[in-house]
This record gives sequence, C-alpha cells and structure tokens, in this order.
Amino acid sequence: MQTNIQEKHIPPFYHNWALLMRLHQPIGTFLLLWPTLAALWLASDGHPSPPIVLIFILGTVVMRSAGCVANDLADQRFDAYVQRTQHRPLVTGKVSRQEAKWLLGGLLMIAFMLVCFTNFFTVILSFVGVGLALLYPFMKRYTHFPQVILGAAYAWSIPMAYAAQTQTLPLSCWILYFSTLLFTIAYDTLYAMVDREDDKKIGIKSTAILFGRYDKIIILLLQLSALGLWLLLSGFWVLTAGILIGYQQWLIRQREREACFKAFLNNQWVSLIFFLSILVK
Repeated sequence: MQTNIQEKHIPPFYHNWALLMRLHQPIGTFLLLWPTLAALWLASDGHPSPPIVLIFILGTVVMRSAGCVANDLADQRFDAYVQRTQHRPLVTGKVSRQEAKWLLGGLLMIAFMLVCFTNFFTVILSFVGVGLALLYPFMKRYTHFPQVILGAAYAWSIPMAYAAQTQTLPLSCWILYFSTLLFTIAYDTLYAMVDREDDKKIGIKSTAILFGRYDKIIILLLQLSALGLWLLLSGFWVLTAGILIGYQQWLIRQREREACFKAFLNNQWVSLIFFLSILVK
C-alpha cells in the first residue's frame, strides 16, 4: 500500500530508527513543507531570507520525524491491531520504547536549536507547536476530532514562519493558517478512512468514523473551503487544484482502503500547486 524507499538505501546502523521517523515515507514532510514555504514567501513579499528558509526546511523534517516517533510511542499497544501499522518498529520490537524516547528527545533538541537561530518571538511560538504535536496522538482516545488537533499542529508552522520573517502575525497569516487547518482535516480524514474498520474494533476515534456516510461530501466541503481561502492569497492558477480534488472524490467513491490511501497521497500535489501559485502570482 505504501510507497517506500528500498531498505538497502538506508544504512543498517540507523535503519530501524529511520523507519520509526518515517524517513522512507516523505509524504507527511511535504504536506507540512509546502504551506510553510508559502508562509515564508507571503510574509516576505516573495523574498524570504535564505537562512530562514533553510532553518524551516530542516525544522520541517525534524518536527515531522518527532511527531511520528511520539505518535508511535502513544499508539504502540493499538498499532498491533491495525493492518496498516502492525509492522512498525515499536510493535515488532526492532526499536525499544527507551530508544524511541531518546530519539524523540534528540529530535526535539535539534528542533529547539534550529529555532534559536531565528528570534525570541518565534521561539515562544515554537513551544505551542511542540505542545500541539505531542498532544495529538492522545486525542484519538477521547475525541472524534484528532484530525483538528493535527491540523492545528501542522498549520502552526505558519505563524512561526511569519514571526521568523517579520515578527508580526498579519491577517494573511491567519487566512493561511485556517486554510491549512481545513486542508489538513480533509486529507487526514482520508487517511483515517484507511483504518476506519480497524479503529472501530479497538475503540480509536476519528473524523472518518464521526462523519460516517457523509465523509465524502464533508471532505469535499473542507477542501473547497481551503481552496476558497487560498484564492484570497494567491493567483487564480490555484484553481487547477480543483481538478485533483475532483480526482480524489472519484478515487474514494467506493471507500476502498487502497483508493483512500491513494487519495491521501495525492494531496501533496494539491499543496504543491498552492505553493507554486504563490510563487507566480
């Protein structure tokens, strides 16, 4: 189901840690990266500081990896019962919980070191981002809206990008923030549709379960709402993303696992189109 880099391309010394950080599945990094870069370009009127861009690219990789480790630590006892996750390193014992905790701590330390090269305002905002990232894995136990928390966490890179570039949070920042929040809820609901039947059995909650038979229309409304907000910030070229949104609706018409996962993956291109529309507007 998943598009993995060949294992032989990952040095054996840190192979299992790399798998735990999902370095072989960069889709999550791209979904976090494109809105972050869009924020840097918007905040700087198209001329972001190269050092700041580099810091946020590295920070995106590090924080996405940290989020994956935190998620697997929180879900270890559930992942064994989910078809998609039953072979993850913590479940199989290839990485111990102690190793994973040290890895998480190391990643968070690297992220903190990176943000310290920006400014005090951005450092303060980074604590909110870390809090949201660490809170998300536990929300699926208590609420059907863990995707909202994930969206809030993923979108938090946007006010951080504005703060790093201009030390201000103007209206455009919050338009981009809420559009990214809506977009993330939509694509993570697609992701949750893959696991929906397994999640019901083990008591995990999600928007995919909550939305039920209205899942497809709600996902469409969320995506179109995000697209409408993007139009306020970018050129009309962003409307081409509507073609991919329509394609995703066609893919999930029968709600099959493979098709829902394919639709989820397709969102990296929707997000890329938005970023490119910022570049060329």
